Amino acid sequence: MFQDILLTVKSNINTVRSIIKTNDNLMKFAFASDALIKTEINEETDLFLSNLLQDIPKATEWRIYDHCAVVTRLYAIYEHFVEALISDWLILLPELYPQYSDLDATIRNNHRLGVGKLLTELNKNRYEHLTLEKVMQGLFHATTGEQAYELLPDAFLIHEQNLRRETLERLFANAGISNAWKWIEKHRAVKYFVEEIKANQNNVESELNEFISYRNDAAHGSPDEVLGASALLELCDFVDALSEALAELVTYQVIKRKESIGQIRAIGKITEWFKKSNAGVAKVEEINLSVGKKFFLVNEETSCCYIVTIISIQIDDSPVNNLRTTTGMEVGLKFDLSAKQGLYLYKLEFE
Repeated sequence: MFQDILLTVKSNINTVRSIIKTNDNLMKFAFASDALIKTEINEETDLFLSNLLQDIPKATEWRIYDHCAVVTRLYAIYEHFVEALISDWLILLPELYPQYSDLDATIRNNHRLGVGKLLTELNKNRYEHLTLEKVMQGLFHATTGEQAYELLPDAFLIHEQNLRRETLERLFANAGISNAWKWIEKHRAVKYFVEEIKANQNNVESELNEFISYRNDAAHGSPDEVLGASALLELCDFVDALSEALAELVTYQVIKRKESIGQIRAIGKITEWFKKSNAGVAKVEEINLSVGKKFFLVNEETSCCYIVTIISIQIDDSPVNNLRTTTGMEVGLKFDLSAKQGLYLYKLEFE
């Protein structure tokens, strides 16, 4: 459901990674010894390399430019992703809560406050895409019930501060998603980044604060610290992990709501998982299983909510492509992604 915007952010981050690596290699080549350069130039490339090397900036200035460009772009990717994710969630809410009165009071209150705030700031450039009618009609329909209501995302995304922990939590809470930071801290990708990539040198909040500080310094054109290629690539990994955690958080909220209104249910649970074979055993309800079928793997306690595809099924140690299970049956399953014991399987009914 939120895979498109997550794939977009991952694609954008990969582009930043490629630019970091390319510039790093160019810098190494540009400042290599004359002897090394001469050995690598032949008649076919002489003109190209001569043109390339004639306007090389100073090494320090080049590094400052790369640093500022990367941290500024990464923050823009991060902020745009957060706003797009919350917007998609708000657009979906009328489907999950057909009656405006069914929404949590926090959401309704923030909707009213946000609309009021927008009405006083419509003359600002950032809101030039809105009209007075557009701002008012969603709340009007919500209160009168004459038509289906809409939640204008702009009313919930008013913020002046950088998206540090407090502001990030507040934006999600205003839209009805509480404990966002708790989810982030427990998410497997974020934990891997903190524990494996950063060797526990920073916690998640410190890492986010440091990233935003780099961005703010870069925006003012005077960074106190200039990061090298390796450190910049780590920032890419951090934004990647943070985005993945947030996308899964919102997906989980959709599943949780659909389950509460009887539109979706858990159809099994992984009772054993074998890392060596990257496969496990699931105890399932009565359901049709087939190779190629997709499911959500979900567990709130470990901040997991992601889509997997079945790539093999075994029953009594024999492989099958299709299987009609009975309640309580234990089935061997292998997915296209790793899993773990304790994850629940949900049918992918709202792609």
